[in-house]
This record gives sequence, structure tokens and C-alpha cells, in this order.
Amino acid sequence: MYLLGIDVGTSSIKVALVEADTQKVICTAQYPENEAEIISLKPEWAEQDPNNWWHDVQKAIIKVTSQNRAAAAAIKAIGIAYQMHGLVLVDKNQQALRNSIIWCDSRAVDLGNKAFEDIGKEKCLSNLLNSPGNFTASKLAWVKQNEPHVYGQIYKIMLPGDFIAMKLTGQVTTTVSALSEGILWDFKNKTTATDVIQCYDLETAHIPELVPLFSEHGRLNSDIAVKLGLPANIPVTYKAGDQLNNALSLNVMRPGEVAATAGTSGVIYGVSDQLKADKLSRVNTFAHVNYSKEKEYTGVLLCINGVGSMYRWAKQQWATNLTYQEINQLSSTSPVGSNGLKVLPFGNGAERMLNNKHTGAQLLNISLNTNNNVDVFRAVQEGIAFSFRYGLDIMRSNGLHPNVIRAGLANLFLSETFVQTFVDVTQTPVELFYNDGSVGAALGAGIGAKIYNNEQEAFNSLKPIKTVLPKNSDTYESIYQEWMQILTHKLNESN
Repeated sequence: MYLLGIDVGTSSIKVALVEADTQKVICTAQYPENEAEIISLKPEWAEQDPNNWWHDVQKAIIKVTSQNRAAAAAIKAIGIAYQMHGLVLVDKNQQALRNSIIWCDSRAVDLGNKAFEDIGKEKCLSNLLNSPGNFTASKLAWVKQNEPHVYGQIYKIMLPGDFIAMKLTGQVTTTVSALSEGILWDFKNKTTATDVIQCYDLETAHIPELVPLFSEHGRLNSDIAVKLGLPANIPVTYKAGDQLNNALSLNVMRPGEVAATAGTSGVIYGVSDQLKADKLSRVNTFAHVNYSKEKEYTGVLLCINGVGSMYRWAKQQWATNLTYQEINQLSSTSPVGSNGLKVLPFGNGAERMLNNKHTGAQLLNISLNTNNNVDVFRAVQEGIAFSFRYGLDIMRSNGLHPNVIRAGLANLFLSETFVQTFVDVTQTPVELFYNDGSVGAALGAGIGAKIYNNEQEAFNSLKPIKTVLPKNSDTYESIYQEWMQILTHKLNESN
């Protein structure tokens, strides 16, 4: 038996074919090879065309099925991971009505702040575990206010993974987890968030059918199956946001366990069994993949918008002819502290952990006599690691104290400089795993299809390949405090 996993990322689509019994990856594919476009029609706006996701999903699946047609013919379930918080609107013909307003778009910040006041801060934090903020419901309210001609055509609203599942199956479903990341789930009353719907004057009928996350979300349409080289009628049995899925793929399922990623955005994600919110909504709480009304496991999520974007920007400016691997190696030749350079990596929209402020990215303390591009590469990685420490301290103040953090050997965690800096400045060991979102989605599909008896069985072969321990924590503590002074000054300027 085989499982197919799809990861709808911001930069590209990844697909994996996994053997169910052994959890062995048979083949993978990515499309497009270069990073997908983010459309920014105005400053702090960020959109993508859902039809491009669907086009790229098909291309990636075809690449996989063509590599092993025998295995493709034995696929028993499909799972989907997706970029969180995006708003997709479709009409009665299941056609997208506009571009998706994606996770790093900041246009709805003021609407979310007003709703936080209008609903009541205490009620939002006790019932929603979050401020409405800049999440999916607020994005929908923006469409209602600014594009009534679009809003009037809406049949259903959905998250990116819901859209891809719909294109595969023709069925429109969503989950408690998806509603919670859109701030449309009331944890206290265990129902759709009527306070948010009423505050924004939205329509409950626009919300798709609610089904369990590990369950059938429809079956592969026969016409689509022929096009993709797959058997018809394969069930889609799993849908989860990318950070929840990353935690699943690292077997971060129990209270106190923590995962991290450093891709386009940077995330620390910890599991809790307490319905608790950050009073300033700097970190956010959503229903984890194993959340139920009886077992209220939640994921506490810290997000930094501009991690991979900051590193990509540095590459574009100073190393267009180098690979990321070569840049990582060069960065190790700059000393701890990057010869005085400091970077604030906050150039990709308003940052929730900074109270929805937008400081902009900053490259500071440049010495024209001593600094060079190698220092820049290290300073960018250090600035990103410092921003993780800043957020982790917020999570610690809310009761999450990890003894170890698990991460996939991907993106910035491929850089030894970044990993050691991250470990030193957070003073927390990191376990690294061979890990991929599309593989996690495939194994999630196996759980949903009941091929595995439970979550633990799906990951019984998962073992860390490396554990990195702190070694420069004292040195980095003083450098981090200098960085904090710079950030504090910038935040005070924006008041």
C-alpha cells in the first residue's frame, strides 16, 4: 500500500509517495522549480492565485506518478498540508472569485484590532484563544467591506488545503483546526465562533461542511484521476495547516513537545493541553491535529514572517551566483557576532509577536572598513535566530518550557551556522530529523484512512539524525541583549 502527500507551500508545491508499511519515501517532486510568485498590489498586501496552486499540484503529482507507475496504482489515501490562514473564495461552480489573500498579507490588521475591542478582549482570549487579528475571518471582512461585488458571489470560504481537496474530489469540507486558524472556532462553547461572525456581519452558510481532520474529505474524481495517472476514487483522508503538519511529521503530538521550522516564515510550535491565550495575542493558539472536544490539545504558534524571505533577499543582493549551501558555508567564516553587524529580519508585513507592528527589515552597524558580504550572511542568520529567541521567551512566559526542540533538516536548518546560533541563543538543544511536509501529509493520510492504528504507529520509524547542544550561550547572550536594545528602540519609534 502507498500514500500520497501534498504540501501546498508559499514557494512551491511538494508531493511525496510513501510506502505505508515501512514509512519509506519512494519518490518526491516539487513544482515549480523556482519560487512561486507572491502578488503585492500594494505595500503590505500579499496574494496568490489558487488556480496556480492547482496547476502546480497537478504538475507535481504527474512528476511523481511518472517515476513509479506501479506504486501510484496502489495509492490508498491522499493527505494535504497547506500554508495557513489564507482566504480562498469560490462561487457555486467551485471557481475562485479572486486571488487568495495569504498568510503574510497585512491589510486587515486594523479590522482585527477593532473587532478585538468590539467583541471584548477578555471574551476573545477566553473563547477564541486569540485576537481576531490579521487572520482569515478578518481578511473576509475586508473583502465584504471593500469588494462587495465579490462578496455577493461567495458560495463557500475555505483555507488553501480545502481548495485543493475540492479540486481533487469536488467535495467542499473543512475542519475545526482550519476554522480555529481562521479565528472562526469558539473553544469555550465548542462551536463556530458566532461572536466573530456577528461582529463582521458574515454568513454562517459560507462555511463548508465540518468534518474530522483525520477522516474522509471526498474521493478522487475519475476525470482528474486519469489526468494525474492515479486510480479513481482514492479518498482524501487528511488536511492540516503546514505548521500543524510539521509537528505531526516530527511526532510532536503530546503536551510540552515543540517543533520549529525556518522556511519562508519561521515558526516555533508547541503542543498544550491548556486552553490558554497570550494576553497580547503575540503568539497564537489553534486546534492541533489531534484536538477533540474530549481531548483539547492545542498548538501554540509563534510566527516570524520574514525568515526565508530575509535570507533570499540577502542572496539576491550579494550572492546571485552562489547556492544557499555555498552561502551557508561562507557564513561560518565570519566570527560569532558578525563583526558587529546586526539584522532585524522583519520586512515581510506586520509581525504578530511585535503586537502587529511593522518595523521593516534593518541592516545596522555597518563598518565600511571591516564588514563584507560574509558578515551579512552570518548577521542575517543571527538576526533570525535572535527573533526566534524573542518569540520563545514569550512562549516561556505563557508556561511552555521545552527541554528540546525538534526540527526537520531543511531550509535554514541545513545551515550549521544557523542551527548552532539558534541552539546557543535559545539555550535549548535541537534534534534534527529527515523531515518533509509532503511526507508528513502522506502519513497523516494513513492515519485518516485507518491504515495505522494511531499517530504513534505512523511514526514508529522516526529517529533523530543529529542532536545539537549549546556551546556559545554566554557569548551570544550579550550579543542578543544588544540586538534587543535595537529592536526595543525601533518598536518605541513606531508607537
